Amino acid sequence: MHIRVHGATLYGIDGVPVSVEVDAGRGLPAFHIVGQGDRVVSESRDRIRAAFRQCGLEFPPGRVTVNLAPTDIPKAGSALDLPIAVGIAATRIELPSETLCRTLFVGELGLDGGLRPVRGTLPLVAAGHAAGLQQAITANDSLEEASVCPEIRTWGARDLAAVVGFVRSGEGLRKGEPAWECWLGDGEPQPDLAQVRGQESAKRALEIAAAGAHNILLIGPPGSGKTLLSRRLPGLLPELSFEEALEATRIHSVAGTLSGHPLVVRPPFRAPHHTTSDAGMTGGGRPLRPGEISLAHRGVLFLDELPEFRRPVLEALRQPLEEGAIRIVRSHAAAEMPASFQLVAAMNPCPCGYRGDASRECRCDEAQVRRYRGKLSGPLLDRIDLHVPVPPVPWRTLADEAGAVESTQQVRERVLRARELQRRRYSDSPYRVNAELPAHALRPYAEVASDASRLLERAVQQLGLSMRAYVRVLRVARTIADLDDARGISAPHIAEAISYRLLDREEPPP
Repeated sequence: MHIRVHGATLYGIDGVPVSVEVDAGRGLPAFHIVGQGDRVVSESRDRIRAAFRQCGLEFPPGRVTVNLAPTDIPKAGSALDLPIAVGIAATRIELPSETLCRTLFVGELGLDGGLRPVRGTLPLVAAGHAAGLQQAITANDSLEEASVCPEIRTWGARDLAAVVGFVRSGEGLRKGEPAWECWLGDGEPQPDLAQVRGQESAKRALEIAAAGAHNILLIGPPGSGKTLLSRRLPGLLPELSFEEALEATRIHSVAGTLSGHPLVVRPPFRAPHHTTSDAGMTGGGRPLRPGEISLAHRGVLFLDELPEFRRPVLEALRQPLEEGAIRIVRSHAAAEMPASFQLVAAMNPCPCGYRGDASRECRCDEAQVRRYRGKLSGPLLDRIDLHVPVPPVPWRTLADEAGAVESTQQVRERVLRARELQRRRYSDSPYRVNAELPAHALRPYAEVASDASRLLERAVQQLGLSMRAYVRVLRVARTIADLDDARGISAPHIAEAISYRLLDREEPPP
């Protein structure tokens, strides 16, 4: 007897529909699964047999062959347990073919027959919707996540017996409610910028970075507040739209990093350690999994102690910083993963950290400083819009509780106004924010006054700015003008933007 059931598997961060074909016939008892399944898929044979016994279902006595089509795509993970089990059950129990042909089955089976959640439920259900299926059945614990996918009915089941009963009668399962609107704006409280004393110039740079989605590098001695400032950037950013939240949720669902919430509603903040491997940063493994670069999509990637990261890891940032995506090619698979993030990095001015600090003596010689800064390539630094000094804060400033300090909410209001200006300006273009403007689009959107143009020309000649750095100065100046609600870019805007090219202005050690 031949039965066909619909499942799905992950390929990178995307779900791929899988047609589960079951043939149960005469012959010696055997159970074979073909179609490029990995070890986890092969092990499902034992889980399914045990689940059948616990749920009181009859397993076919003869030869059972399961084909996972298309066969040219590798199948990984335990999400195919449920469709295989339902297909086998349909060879012994009469199940309505019209229900089987319009239903996606996703879930891992336990030995007791219970259904367990799997990674990537959201992209798997989305793949079923794209294939024209009308409903999806998942584990109860995955129902909220599955319900995020619009325009497909979702049902949650506790075990295999409940799924079989639902297919036969259409009753007995919990229906998912697509209530994603109530999850938007429901993120965790963010650290307040008012907790940071002093560092007014660095706070201004952080505001500019948030307003235009610019990459920023904070340079200062240990304890000056670089990490403190960096962790407050997500609180200045706008809430994610539903489309953006859906993009981020798909990635975190595949990676298994959804923290009990079915939708990523705030810009993600990722802070990998400097010992992170190449695959940990860019993605990889078998099967392919997203790395820190993709997990920061639509959010912030914070790299503390930037020069301490391995050179290949840092150079891997160049493509996603420029294109907003990372292409991963391995011997067994290749995939393109989204990686449109805002880079925030921090570093010391020298190996000991106290170069230029009047209160502490620097113990580094010029050769050590040269080697330390030489870990950062020119092309990488060119892709960072703002190089910001973060000097030590005097203790009197830290002890002063009476000084007026702006809160995150106050700064965020200005950021949102600037983002709204950009949204209206780029409404008929493929760009969203100033940081995305390519060189050829600067002239139409970044009108520069004549005195500002002359100032920028002198800066390019004296500082030896590359053309990429020149474009980034104009982008930052455009954002500063937006914060001032100015139509065009004037000389003060250019001057402030140039002031944030610290590493271009500094003379290299002799």
